[in-house]
Amino acid sequence: MLKNPTPKQVAIFVAVLITLFSTLALFVISIINHAPLHFSLYIFWVVIIFAISYLITLYYLERYIYRKVKLIYKTIREEKRSTAEKNPVIDVNRNIMDDVEREVATWADDQRREIDKYKSWAEYRRRFLGDISHELKTPIFNIQGYLHTLLDGGMEDQEINTLFLQKAVKNVDRLNTIVEDLESISRLESEGLILEMQIFDIKKLAEEVFEDLEFKATEKAIKLEFKDGAAQNFKVRADRENIRQVLTNLVSNSIKYGNVNGLTKIGFYDMDKYILIEIADNGIGIAKEHLKHIFDRFYRVDKHRSRDQGGSGLGLAIVKHIVEAHKQTIHVRSTPNIGSTFGFTLEKA
Repeated sequence: MLKNPTPKQVAIFVAVLITLFSTLALFVISIINHAPLHFSLYIFWVVIIFAISYLITLYYLERYIYRKVKLIYKTIREEKRSTAEKNPVIDVNRNIMDDVEREVATWADDQRREIDKYKSWAEYRRRFLGDISHELKTPIFNIQGYLHTLLDGGMEDQEINTLFLQKAVKNVDRLNTIVEDLESISRLESEGLILEMQIFDIKKLAEEVFEDLEFKATEKAIKLEFKDGAAQNFKVRADRENIRQVLTNLVSNSIKYGNVNGLTKIGFYDMDKYILIEIADNGIGIAKEHLKHIFDRFYRVDKHRSRDQGGSGLGLAIVKHIVEAHKQTIHVRSTPNIGSTFGFTLEKA
């Protein structure tokens, strides 16, 4: 028997068997009747029986295979097929079932990947809902506590009324920051970021960011500088305001988690077609196990300290979205108690 035969091979094999048995039966009958046939008649008989057997077998094989293939395709195909596709011409010289088996295997792999993706999305959605409810619950709980204390008589206490109102306002501001950042994330993920590409000097933009954050840095006596030997002026092609947001977020984080009397430096490196921008500090650093999650939404290395510092927990996720919208990459290197360096690339103009 043939291994994985084609319809044509099966039809030939069946026709040969039928022809042999028919010819043998005819020969036996002619001997019994004492009326042997002429050799030419045997040849004619063989040709006719073979041809008829072959055609009939091939026809029913085609019909059988067509029905099976049609049922399989009804199961694995999502799109509605055209009339021509519904009535395919079967190539009897090919192993049709092997082709179908490959298609079914491919379909099964696709289904498995889809299921894995849906499971991943479901888990991501579950964690996201848990994270966002936790992030919102903390400032809401604080605001409730301050306001209830004031309503229960705290308004009459000059020592706490202004302080509690200030703390309530601070938590309202944090709620507002979370909502605004959530809107930004939602817009970036659902609609995509529409970039207004232009050519500008990346060092001048960094200088503007330093000026904006100078007061915040002064509060912790942190110096904002450019790296020695890596402070050249480079022209880049990007969305200036979105890159401002990236630099502002990264420099602000370096200040927020930096040590008192610390240092934040920005450096620029020519990479032929791209410019590498690095923001480095000598702050508290990030442990290795946290680095792969640092750009996840609401991920906090030190949850208690991070919330005390304010912010929505979405800043680095937004930064990553903006950089990736430019079709560029962002990475981080960090060591606890030594500092962190965030680097991203932009197209060189």
